[in-house]
Order: sequence, then structure tokens, then C-alpha cells
Amino acid sequence: MTQQNDDQDFDQQDDEKSAKGPSEFARMLEDSFKAPTRKLSVGDKIRGEILVVGKEDIFVSTGTMTDGLVQRRDLLDAEGSFPYKMGDVLDLYVTQVRGSEIRLSPKPTAKNLAEDLEDAFDMMLPIEGRVTEVCKGGVRVNIRGKIAFCPISQLDLSRTETGEEFVGQKLEFRITQFSEGGRNIVVSRRKLLEEQRGLSAGSFLEERHEGDIVPGKVMRLEAFGAFVEVAPGIQGLAHISELSWSRVATPQEAVSVGQELSFKILKIENIEGKLKVSLSLKQAGGQPWDNLPAEIAPGQVVDGKVTRCMKFGAFVELVPGIEGLIPLSEMSYTKRVMRSDELVKEGERITVMIKEVNPETRRLSLSLKDAGSDPWALVAQKFPVGAIISGRVERKEPYGIFVKLEDGITGLLPKSKAAEHPEFPFEKLKVGDTATVQVAEIRREERRISLDVPKDPGSEDWKSYAAPASATTGSFGTLGDKLKSAMEKKKK
Repeated sequence: MTQQNDDQDFDQQDDEKSAKGPSEFARMLEDSFKAPTRKLSVGDKIRGEILVVGKEDIFVSTGTMTDGLVQRRDLLDAEGSFPYKMGDVLDLYVTQVRGSEIRLSPKPTAKNLAEDLEDAFDMMLPIEGRVTEVCKGGVRVNIRGKIAFCPISQLDLSRTETGEEFVGQKLEFRITQFSEGGRNIVVSRRKLLEEQRGLSAGSFLEERHEGDIVPGKVMRLEAFGAFVEVAPGIQGLAHISELSWSRVATPQEAVSVGQELSFKILKIENIEGKLKVSLSLKQAGGQPWDNLPAEIAPGQVVDGKVTRCMKFGAFVELVPGIEGLIPLSEMSYTKRVMRSDELVKEGERITVMIKEVNPETRRLSLSLKDAGSDPWALVAQKFPVGAIISGRVERKEPYGIFVKLEDGITGLLPKSKAAEHPEFPFEKLKVGDTATVQVAEIRREERRISLDVPKDPGSEDWKSYAAPASATTGSFGTLGDKLKSAMEKKKK
């Protein structure tokens, strides 16, 4: 049925053409030449069919009486090949009209660009641009081949000094001023960010709560902490004290700009429509004391970093967030320490022994001296009771004198013992002098040695004996030999 109708239509058209005759066709052809034709201007956009593919030029229909030409090299793809054939349709721009010649290009002209940017300005649409350089008062931005100006105050939500950090970045802007046919363009990124922040603030308040762990990107570092973007246009502050369980002097020791990490929301405040978000990096991973490493146990010898030197001792960090104290009494066996910084310095890594661990009070007691060799380990063999030895006077007190026998070993000669021997030069001895004494008692657990005046009824030589100035600590063997020799001579 359909085929019969089509045949009837074609027959009817043939009959109409025959009725018009040759004169009618001549009139129609003449009318077509008189009809107004479209005139093209530079900047016009056309859609044309490829008519002829030449070696250098491609001929394209323009919808007018004149065909257009586009250079073949302008249509090559990334690999340098010509991907089109005769009959393909292209979107092109008029770049030149000269007499009967129309030049075309796939790239828009300055006029097209200006019109696109003006439309974006009129409709307040965001447009992408690349920051090309820093200039006076702001930066220059390349937007579709046009150079625009962005004031420094409109570059970001936060304050930026020069904008140097944005050079080379592709960002979205809003055109705030467009004049002189596109020769004067001013843009703002801040306005877009403020709008984004306003939109995301509502959803952030609904979705996020205090205590939540959220992803964040470090955007800026200040002396007091790090500003972190936790949602589009929304930044929170992680105070320097919340960046690490370890003590850090600057935020740069804990984080860097551009780093993406997890943060814990400590507090959210809505102050006059602006969100104030407090964050913590260290709390996002939990408390270190809740999961003590196996090596943090009494008796373990571990390495640590000295964090603070105080009058009463030094604090040492064993692992991030876990510190212990070395009291002055645990600093050295061989030296009387008055200040902790006499032996260790802040930032120095040292080896310590863990003496006590108290998870309830979260305190560690450490020892520096027990991490090395203990001079008291062989004290009974080196200084047996009854041995006559010489040492240096280390300290004088009203109740007696302290005599250093060797590094880390000091004994006390009570004044009451010296008083039993008026001939002993107790009052004459000064700090640094050499004194000859006898070991009276050893209490190793208490790390104490009690001394006495040498007792040898058969010899008075110790009274007149003066140790040579070059005598060294622990030279009791040589002195004993001399005393023994003196006694043998007296017997003879």
C-alpha cells in the first residue's frame, strides 16, 4: 500500500514538472540568483562539508556561493595524520574574508573568544584558566588565549603574600569585569570558593560531627599549626600541639603542604555563618599508651631521643608519644651530675634502661647509667675489706670526707673514725688531695663503701707516706706493695 502511494506521488511530481515547461525552469533559476545570499565575517562559526582534499588546502562548503579553504596542517591529529575524507562535516571558524576567498580554521578567533568570555561574564559562569605569572597587585591568568588579571586578594580564601605558589596551576575563576571587547578582563577565584564553601558548609554540618575521623589535605603552614581542607572550601586548624605525639618545634617537622592525611574533628563551631573546625592529627591514630610496644618493659635497654633537659633530670622519648624521665641520680656512676645537660643534650639519641613502667599514671622511669657497664659489679674483688688504698678527696663534709677510689666508686671516711687517730691529717686534707685509707665495709646493694684510717700496729709508715702527684685512681696495688716492703724492712 505504501509503495503504491509513493509511486503515485512521483508520478504526480513528474506531471507538474511537464506542465511547467522549459520557460518555468529558466524563471526559477533566475530567481535563485536574485535571492539574497549569506555573508560571512571574521569570527563566524560554520559547519561545512569537505568538498576537495588537496595536498595543502582543503575545500569546504560554507553555505554561501563561495567555498572556504582550510589548511591541511591545521587538521592533522596528534600523530600527524589527516583523519578526514571527502564528505566529512567540520565545525570551523572564519579567519579571513578577502574578495572571493574565505579562509577557515578549527581554532576560534579572538572575536569568538571574546564572545565566549562575555557570555561567561553575563551568565556568571565559572571558567578555567592557567596562572601564568605574578604581577603587581596580583597574577596574570590565561583564559582561552586571553590574558586576565586576578587581584592577590581574590586568589584564595586564605591570605597569600605573592601568589607565586599558584603559578602554573589550572584553576577555575569567575569573570568580574569584562570591557573593551575583551582587552580588559578581571577575574576572581575567591568568589567561587566562597560560594562552594557556603554550599558545602550545610552538608558538612549535617554529615560530620565532633569525634569523626575525616580525610584532609594540608593547605598552609603557620608557626602555630596547619590549615587543612576537610571539604570543598572548608578548612580546619590542627594546632601544633595536635600534629604529633612527639614534641615538635615547627609544623614542618610533622607535616608538609599538599600532604593528604586523616584527622580527628575535635570541635565544630558556627560563628556568624563561618565554620571554625579544630582538628587533631595525632588523635586520629589513638593514644600510644593504649597500645604499648613490647619493648617498653622494665629491664629493657632501648634507644630514645632526649626531648627536654631539666634541673631534676632529662626526658627521653622512646616512641612517639611515650616519654620517660632519667633522674639525676640515674645519670652516671662515674660522675656526680648536678645538671642533666652536663651529660646529654636535647635532640641527642641515647641508650637507656627502663626501670619502671606505670600505665595508670603514664610514666616511665629510666636509667642512663644502668644501660652501660656497672662499676659496682666487681667492687668486692677490686676493693676487698681490709685493703689499704689511695684515692682523691672528692668532697668534704662536717661528718666526713668522700674519697674517690675509681670512676664511679666513692667511699666515705667518717670524721668519727679519723678522730680515733689524731695523727691522721683529717683537717688538712683538701678536695683534690690524695688520701690513703682502708676499706672497712662494703654494702653493694646500697652502693656504699665505708672507709677507715689504715690500721697496722707494726707500721707507722702510712703517716708519713704521701702519694705521688701522678698517682692515679685505683693504684692501691702499687701503694700496698710499698707498705708491705716498708713493714718487711722494719721487721728485719
